Amino acid sequence: MAAGTQESPLLALAAGAARNKVPQFETTCNYVEATLEEFLTWNCDQSSISGPFRDYDHSKFWAYADYKYFVNLFEDNSDVFQDVLWSDFGFPGRDGQESTLWIGSLGAHTPCHLDTYGCNLVFQVQGRKEWHLFPPEDTPFLYPTRIPYEESSVFSKTNVVNPDLKCFPRFQKARRHMVTLSPGQVLFVPRHWWHYVESIDPVTVSINSWIELEEDHLARVEEAVTRMVVCALKTSEDPHSTRAWLNPTEVEATSHEVNCRYLNGAVSAFFDHHRTPKAVEIQALKTNRENVEKKELNVSSHMEVAQTHNQDLSLAPGKQDAVSLFGPDLFPVTPGPKEEHPSERGGIFEKDGKELVDKDGEYFAKSCCARRQQMSKSENVVEQTASNSTPGLSQAFISTDDLLDCLVNPQVTRMVAQLLIQGKSL
Repeated sequence: MAAGTQESPLLALAAGAARNKVPQFETTCNYVEATLEEFLTWNCDQSSISGPFRDYDHSKFWAYADYKYFVNLFEDNSDVFQDVLWSDFGFPGRDGQESTLWIGSLGAHTPCHLDTYGCNLVFQVQGRKEWHLFPPEDTPFLYPTRIPYEESSVFSKTNVVNPDLKCFPRFQKARRHMVTLSPGQVLFVPRHWWHYVESIDPVTVSINSWIELEEDHLARVEEAVTRMVVCALKTSEDPHSTRAWLNPTEVEATSHEVNCRYLNGAVSAFFDHHRTPKAVEIQALKTNRENVEKKELNVSSHMEVAQTHNQDLSLAPGKQDAVSLFGPDLFPVTPGPKEEHPSERGGIFEKDGKELVDKDGEYFAKSCCARRQQMSKSENVVEQTASNSTPGLSQAFISTDDLLDCLVNPQVTRMVAQLLIQGKSL
């Protein structure tokens, strides 16, 4: 779909399901290989076309070529890398080589998710996209899940544009921020902000770059734990069918042996980074982190401030003249007042997880003992309730996915990663 490509990119196609109650995950899409010309011809609603889109009615389907790395698309034309410069936003030396391309039709969208690594800069080239964003502290209200599994992506089980509040009542507490990103504008998405993105013009083109942060060293350990648990349980459940749970961006379900090596590599890399720090790398990561901390959420335009749908996105008074590391054209988009959640206060790793485990492991032990005591006191009540009732299958049946939603919940994997590192550092 771009000049200089060796082969046609893979496009996801799905019926216009953004308004359904269930999120449109990539595992439920159809896929075709197509050129940019074939995509544009189909997108012009030429129903008599042949080729990869012949079975897809343009009025019923949208198409999306997402997550296409410049280094793969333009491997024979590396000069293109220099046309994408992120230095104006405080990241010198970063260009198209660390960027990805996204092309979609009207209605194409990515389900609500957060990226576990780094922060994100998104440049809108053509067409407009509507962004729905939620702050990290709203994670419990977004019902996080790792199914479908994709490294570095935590999905929401809620369709945020048409939520099923009977199944997901806590979503009513989530604080939504909406931004319409127009051509020439850049959106800065801070670490762990949830986002749902939808194309609202016939053709949209975006370029983005994920910026590495200091926190990514621990996050890689968390992701290695997640990969090991998900692959072990899901392949045991059905070793011959991975399409239902493995995102197409993942090539295959890796074996337990491979996942063990991956986990050990992530832990070793964590210690190598802290024991023998590289001055250049640390300085770059610190600079990235400082830039991220300057703003909660920002929209930048070469000519004008991005227009928004939501009154919550009004510019903060008195901040328009503030000095920004991203340049004079970057304006803050202020979120609603933050509510402090227990998981965000204190801890051994930059204020994370104090309620789960402190540096000596004492609080964790006390919590476990208290929980055991509570369970022992309530055993009779639980047994009596169970004997006097006949729960239906929908209430009693716990699926593998239900178990995984608990085992690889972001808070749990953070605690496991911290315990692994603490154990190896003794």
